Amino acid sequence: MTKSDWFILVAVLICLLLSFLFSGSETALTASSRATMLHLAKHGNRRAVLVNRLLATRERLIGALLFGNNASNIAASTLATGLLLAWFGEVGVIYATVVMTVLVVVFCEVLPKTAALDSPDRIALAVAGPIDKVVRLLGPVLTGTEWIVRRMLAAVGFRVGESEPILGAHEELRGAVDLLHREGGVEKHDRDMFGGLLDLRDLVVSDVMIHRTEMVTANADDPPEAVIKAVLAAAKTRIPLWRETPENIVGILHAKDVLRAIEAANGDFSKVDIGAITRPPWFVPEIRPLSEQLKAFRRRKTPFALVVDEYGEVRGLVTLADIIAEIVGDISDEHDVPVTGVFPHADGSVDVDGAVPIRDLNRAMDWNLPDEEATTVAGLVIHEARSIPEPGQSFTFHGFRFRVLRRHRNRITALSITPLVRKPAMARAG
Repeated sequence: MTKSDWFILVAVLICLLLSFLFSGSETALTASSRATMLHLAKHGNRRAVLVNRLLATRERLIGALLFGNNASNIAASTLATGLLLAWFGEVGVIYATVVMTVLVVVFCEVLPKTAALDSPDRIALAVAGPIDKVVRLLGPVLTGTEWIVRRMLAAVGFRVGESEPILGAHEELRGAVDLLHREGGVEKHDRDMFGGLLDLRDLVVSDVMIHRTEMVTANADDPPEAVIKAVLAAAKTRIPLWRETPENIVGILHAKDVLRAIEAANGDFSKVDIGAITRPPWFVPEIRPLSEQLKAFRRRKTPFALVVDEYGEVRGLVTLADIIAEIVGDISDEHDVPVTGVFPHADGSVDVDGAVPIRDLNRAMDWNLPDEEATTVAGLVIHEARSIPEPGQSFTFHGFRFRVLRRHRNRITALSITPLVRKPAMARAG
């Protein structure tokens, strides 16, 4: 082989190496985590800053990488073809086609892209500097190319940069968390916490409130001794006081205020002035988003509010703890079940109190029962059955079989739920 042949071989090798670099860089940069790069950039990583800058002009970046990759492949193939023609004559074209196809596909495409997909963030940081220089060097060429591409796309009605993403930012983040959970990178509890935080903007106060039938209250017209005993007997720190009817809430009694008043009266309950230590109630609409209610709790520096409907009637109460529980879940000790009112069995069925919120049941059992039309499990059964079922009746919907265990007046108090293998198309009574 002559010196010129060696020179051509070296040039082909250099072109293949450049193609290897451009191909792997394209995959690494486009597959790298924007969140990771943003985090590293905030902590002073200069290469991450370069990656973010390159990705900010993604169209120009892709143009530079494709330009460099194709130019390298074409140059390598042309030089190799000329060399093999000189060595083998016309049959050298066939040799060049076979050899360069194998080299380009295996060495310049599959190999670098596979490595880049395996460690996109690390490789993106490694190639950020050289690729940034290439993008700067090819700036004028890329500007002209971008103009031509945009005009051609505009001619067929495609406007670059005007398309809306399929999912919003919150849904995309939720999907990322679900994917990480499925891959084992995020535990179920952490996934539920992320989901609860994202759900705050979609939930309203009525979704998490304690219904008025579950509220612990006291009659303001009772003697002070009876009111104080009711407060001390309750496992709550704030007790709503009502007058004439339980729905007519006139104030809130705080256990600490009661204890201070008892101390001031030297332990004589009859001398305690209940009206003097009663705090005014705070009413909030049932349709207020949880995110706004959380901000309102922080502004007023109080964690307790009464919930009213559009007619001003009291529907229940909401506390800061109820909203926090939507994010972190219920806090229970070693004697509690994962969710109060949920009792799983070994056969896969679950006994559930009718007042258990659907969201809590889904979170505890990792189910996906709909909660758009009803808040509680009993409400879901009544909504699907279009009636108030009797004990013993069964219904099948949403891939589960619901059997009514107990009913008190017009309220379903207990149900048994069994997951099914197949999801029936519609509900039916059994």
